[in-house]
Amino acid sequence: MSTNASKNTRKTGHEDVAPAKGKLGVMIPGMGAVATTFVAGVEAVRKGISSPIGSVTQMGHIRLGKRTDGRSPKVKDFVPLAGLNDLVFAGWDIFEDDMYVAAGKAGVLDRSLLEQVKPFLSSIRPRTAVFDHNYVKKLDGPNVKKGKNKKELVEQVREDIRDFKQSCGADRLVMIWCASTETFIRQSEVHQSVEAFEKGLLVNDEGIAPSMIYAYAAMQEGVPFANGAPNLTVDIPVMRQLSSESEAPICGKDYKTGQTLIKTILAPGFKARMLGLSGWFSTNILGNRDGEVLDDPGSFKTKEESKLSVLEHILQPELYPELYSNICHKVRINYYPPRGDSKEGWDNIDIFGWLGYPMQIKIDFLCRDSILAAPIVLDLVLFMDLAKRSEALRGIGIQEWLSFYFKSPMTAPGLSPEHDLFIQSIKLKNTLRHLMGEEMITHLGLDYYDSFESQESQEHEYARI
Repeated sequence: MSTNASKNTRKTGHEDVAPAKGKLGVMIPGMGAVATTFVAGVEAVRKGISSPIGSVTQMGHIRLGKRTDGRSPKVKDFVPLAGLNDLVFAGWDIFEDDMYVAAGKAGVLDRSLLEQVKPFLSSIRPRTAVFDHNYVKKLDGPNVKKGKNKKELVEQVREDIRDFKQSCGADRLVMIWCASTETFIRQSEVHQSVEAFEKGLLVNDEGIAPSMIYAYAAMQEGVPFANGAPNLTVDIPVMRQLSSESEAPICGKDYKTGQTLIKTILAPGFKARMLGLSGWFSTNILGNRDGEVLDDPGSFKTKEESKLSVLEHILQPELYPELYSNICHKVRINYYPPRGDSKEGWDNIDIFGWLGYPMQIKIDFLCRDSILAAPIVLDLVLFMDLAKRSEALRGIGIQEWLSFYFKSPMTAPGLSPEHDLFIQSIKLKNTLRHLMGEEMITHLGLDYYDSFESQESQEHEYARI
């Protein structure tokens, strides 16, 4: 067991955080490129083959107290997170390939690396998946659950959850969605209450997507659920209700990886400097399964809604109409099989500055989607488990403090999401400080100068004596 798991329960300002004792089971709907890259990466780190680059929980430091205190422990040494050696994995997929075969087909990781973790990956075989071709039109596969209605499918997933927990000896579980983007769905009556949702399950209501079946099963079993796709999934009233009642934290939506990561870095900079924006044209080419799925207009609509919301929320055109009220924001995604998982994102950004003079920024980001997503999955798994063990967090439902990881962060109804990456980072770290009873950091810093002036005054007094 990891040294992190042996830490004693520690006080927050108000509540307790339980220690991370025993195994943490990670259940993953969708064993494609992201899931296999994540699991293979964890095993590679455990074997000392590579480093967890990109993971805040593993490589990040957190400042405590004043800058002059010199206290900046690693995040994993500060909060009682599960250790990597305590993670065990299971998943569902519509294809029957084990994780080693699936990782090879995904083509993200080098064969030489996969061979070093082959025994472990080969041991993880997919359970039959909840799948409906109507929600992901570009995919189909044989490894699919059958039931007379969606209620039966929920019960089958619940049985999978209980079976995995017992068979692997896990003390706690987390479920994280790594499957494909589903077709666009709007909230409807079936999503408003447990009673309406239960009725919808029995009559196979088309408003209940497969991802919702996994999430509903997780909530019924008290298992935290993180949504890595832009699907509606847990961003509906019934899931928020169940999350609070069952003390099973939820978060989402849509991992913040390539192009949107760049937007949430640059747009806050434009706003901070009061530089205007007249247009932002984004186009992507990618050839993995995600690209194939997004070639369907319905699935693309779900992704487009997630991507388009970012700039408006960051730039606040209602407050700065002269700078941001007439932005032409376009997003395109093109399926191009030769590119595989190595996505290329082009951005043309038209800005204007002093006296309205125009300028341009052009970015060509040759990124690897799954390489950027894998450390996000790891951090979310560990932080959602932490939330479940925290009296301050487990009953509140949506974990907005994890917005740092998402393109379209979930919030309480009526509350605008925070998209600014740097504010999100402050929020995340202040939440950790709060949980562990440390003072939150505002970056005001005036007290440094008060003490300096006091010290300088004393030195002048001594000089006169």
